[in-house]
Amino acid sequence: MSRALVDIRILQREYLLAISRAMTAELDLHDLLRLILKSAVELVAGRAGMIALTDDGGETMRVVAVYGIPPHLVDHFAPLVRGVPYREGREGEAFPELANQLKRIADDADLGLTQVIRLPLSTGNVVTGLIYVFQSGSYYFVEDAPNLLRSFAEQAAIAVRNAKLYHQVNQEKQRLDAILEQSADGVMILDKHLRITVFNQALSHMTGWPAAEAIGRDHDDVIQWITLKSDSDLQSALAYNWPLPNAAHLYVEGEARRHKDATCQSDRHTINLGITYAPMMDADGHMTDIIASVRDLTRYREEEALQKTFISVISHELKTPVSIIKGYAGTLRRPDGNWSPQVLDESLAVIEEEADNLNVLIDNLLEASRLQAGTFVLEVSDEVNLKALSESVARRFLTQTTLHSIETKFPDDFPTVIGDERRLTQVLNNLVSNAIKYSPEGGQITIKGQVHPEHVTVSVSDQGIGIPARDQGRIFQKFSRLDNALSRKTEGTGLGLYLSRAIIEAHRGRIWFQSNSDLRPGASGTTFTFSLPRD
Repeated sequence: MSRALVDIRILQREYLLAISRAMTAELDLHDLLRLILKSAVELVAGRAGMIALTDDGGETMRVVAVYGIPPHLVDHFAPLVRGVPYREGREGEAFPELANQLKRIADDADLGLTQVIRLPLSTGNVVTGLIYVFQSGSYYFVEDAPNLLRSFAEQAAIAVRNAKLYHQVNQEKQRLDAILEQSADGVMILDKHLRITVFNQALSHMTGWPAAEAIGRDHDDVIQWITLKSDSDLQSALAYNWPLPNAAHLYVEGEARRHKDATCQSDRHTINLGITYAPMMDADGHMTDIIASVRDLTRYREEEALQKTFISVISHELKTPVSIIKGYAGTLRRPDGNWSPQVLDESLAVIEEEADNLNVLIDNLLEASRLQAGTFVLEVSDEVNLKALSESVARRFLTQTTLHSIETKFPDDFPTVIGDERRLTQVLNNLVSNAIKYSPEGGQITIKGQVHPEHVTVSVSDQGIGIPARDQGRIFQKFSRLDNALSRKTEGTGLGLYLSRAIIEAHRGRIWFQSNSDLRPGASGTTFTFSLPRD
């Protein structure tokens, strides 16, 4: 063996070692395949090459990388992948069908390729791909080329497998990250030192902590309990050797302090949280991480409070008219009673009024339940005359009170609107009823209509003492009732304005209120206004 041949082989071995190291460091599959192919062709002084990999099922192969072959000619080489079965050996010599196939392809593609070496990319006994190296013209592969490429292919197969595994792991990580970010529940992951390593978007919204600011901080810096409803927090549980085999999960519930951040849209300073801590253990039973699932319980606590209020309000508001009706009816039925026509008429009027109040109460409760269940539907008619509705409501209330005056002010050309007449009447009833309830004796109540280019407005003004500043933010909330000395003893359920807003918004309108002093300096009372589109 000549010295020159020995030197060439040494250089080839060194080159093989260098590119093997490069392949081991490369984890991007696309870049890795290009590196493998370029290196394989250069290793044996070839002209071109290509790599085919099996699909996920391992049934077929497809060309995934080429070198020295124009992209528009790649399809010509597909028969080499699917048309000639793989067998070990020196391909160009042992299996003339491969060389013959190459000759036909080279003639069609006009590439002048004459020789091919094909070797498997395999791990164990599983062939995951094939690598092809082509030569052209009268040039011949060096005698040891297949052996050089075989060693190279073994290293390349390992690198491809590692790159595929990395790709799969990376895809799974991206999928899990997406799930975490899109989760409605808050999720954070703590390391064994209780430092935050993962903090998802939902948890950021709950707590007010930006994820970038929370990650890296201690758990107790971010989750700051004000009061606890559970027996212990995370720190206390760890101090008592949590997690125990029979109590792997830890649940902590309480009120926590929110972080105030410029990006946070909520004005709440505290939040009710329920956190489930799940430990991650290694093979030796040591805790490595803690996954915490966090739920915002504020809404549930508000629902609980509303439920208690509902029971309290209903138990009172239903009892009151029923007791009055029963009292008057019982009095009229007394055998020793000798009632005058006037007393009978007045008593029956009270019974009728309280029955009406009871009916309104039940209707409001039904409407509220429909809203809660999402079954609230408008019964829209083509034309609703708000001017006529307002006048009818005013007449009806004037028969019920002698302590207030009610007037309507509408232009003669006030247009009709499309809407639900029954529910719009309900809105007017609620607004006028509230105006009477919170106005002093002799007070003036005005129902006024105005026409605008794209909408109409109807306002109800009173001369009462107005709405206290502390109550203005909750005036349209469910079961919201004002503590007003002018109000009647039977204040109602606090559903009127809540339902009114829902009805108006269902009509694509809006409802609001203003203090009359803001409209006219020195004026008293409040003006409620709603708008409805003209079309």
